[in-house]
Amino acid sequence: MDQLPGPSGRDFSDGEWVRLRTLTTLRWVAITGQVAVLTAAHTYYGLILPIGQCALAVGAAVALNIISTLVFPGNRRLADHEAMLLLLFDLLQLVYLVGMTGGLDNPFLLLVIVPVTISASALELKSTIFLGGLAVQLVTAVAFVYKPLRFASGEIVVLPLQFEVGFWLAIVSGTVFIAIFSRRIAVEMRAMADALLATQMALSREQKLTDLGGVVAAAAHELGTPLATIKMVASELVDDLTGDQREDVLLIRAQADRCRDILRDMGRAGKDDLHLRQAPLIAVVREAADPHMERGKRVEIVDNIGLHLQPRILRRPEVIHGLRNLIQNAVDFAVAKVWVDLEHSHGMIRVRIVDDGDGFPFHVLYRIGDPFVRTRREPEEEKRPGYEGMGLGLFIAKTLLERTGASLTFVNGSDPFSGPGIRPERCGAVIEVVWAESDILAPDHLVLGDNQPMQI
Repeated sequence: MDQLPGPSGRDFSDGEWVRLRTLTTLRWVAITGQVAVLTAAHTYYGLILPIGQCALAVGAAVALNIISTLVFPGNRRLADHEAMLLLLFDLLQLVYLVGMTGGLDNPFLLLVIVPVTISASALELKSTIFLGGLAVQLVTAVAFVYKPLRFASGEIVVLPLQFEVGFWLAIVSGTVFIAIFSRRIAVEMRAMADALLATQMALSREQKLTDLGGVVAAAAHELGTPLATIKMVASELVDDLTGDQREDVLLIRAQADRCRDILRDMGRAGKDDLHLRQAPLIAVVREAADPHMERGKRVEIVDNIGLHLQPRILRRPEVIHGLRNLIQNAVDFAVAKVWVDLEHSHGMIRVRIVDDGDGFPFHVLYRIGDPFVRTRREPEEEKRPGYEGMGLGLFIAKTLLERTGASLTFVNGSDPFSGPGIRPERCGAVIEVVWAESDILAPDHLVLGDNQPMQI
């Protein structure tokens, strides 16, 4: 899960996630806290501290921040190795301070978790392993090599051995656990962000096609009048001309007729397919399935409602693109046939897509619809050469359809381990999309209107 490709082809962990200003600000906070703690320990608690050595460590952090601010712009994004080196400095500086002020007896040793957590959230895995391993070694070393805390009376602060061992175990286990947890969450968030970006791109593309259809319909309508005028004038000129000139005018009239026919077809396509705001459910499903009807698999739309009882639904790009992705997925993995069942009952509208393939593996059924998850078995790569199998298409479909109020269910039509003789015809993956009527039905007052001006 650590090397997940995004739409740009880059790994999610190839660095440049952290701004220099972010690390600089965090270091100023740490410096302020260190100065406050050292001052309170020396002034109010009477602890004898190696002030010179502590001031040296704090001064090094101050100098690094000042140099970073003066030399580099604050909005600079750090490469992985640059961020790792800065976090390495923070780790070493903190451990040095703790070593000078009691070692495991100093509760602020817990803060060694911070650089490792930042690395796990933003840097490559190898950088996190390096910093985490080094943090564990330094914590172990500081348990043996440190300057004990002393009061002004000369009394040494010493915790019982059991407490020191427990503190060491807590820091080490906390470092490992929080690093793993932070990395897992960060990787999933980046994967989700990339998947949502891909979803927005898909929806934007579908919306542009819708807008283009409106432009085509409007152009066909507006150009009809000038073409009719050209044809009428050409027809009048034919009777007055002879020879080559008459042939030229006949050619102009023929080309005007051709332009009229082309624009008529384009206008019909724009108005029928793209300019409608509502359509019967079966018409929307057929439009979604149309690109996959001639791909070598039979796609059967099963109307369990009745042609005259079809609900008129909102013809939204999200619905068309989402259903199209689901049907594409079924066609890709079907052996020979895909069924698309339509149902309308009890205030619910259902579209069920079933194929006769192998179905979803049980171990990934609960993750179907998440981005970058393989949704079928490895042999599908032989059926679809070059297919990455990362589940992005299902994620996009699920996200778009849920935006319209739909709920999706992913199950198998049969036990994939059952023998061929006892498996039903609809034995593959089953995807059911369910809407409440209030979410998808078109209002009674929604009718075709005039072409609206579009921003292009």
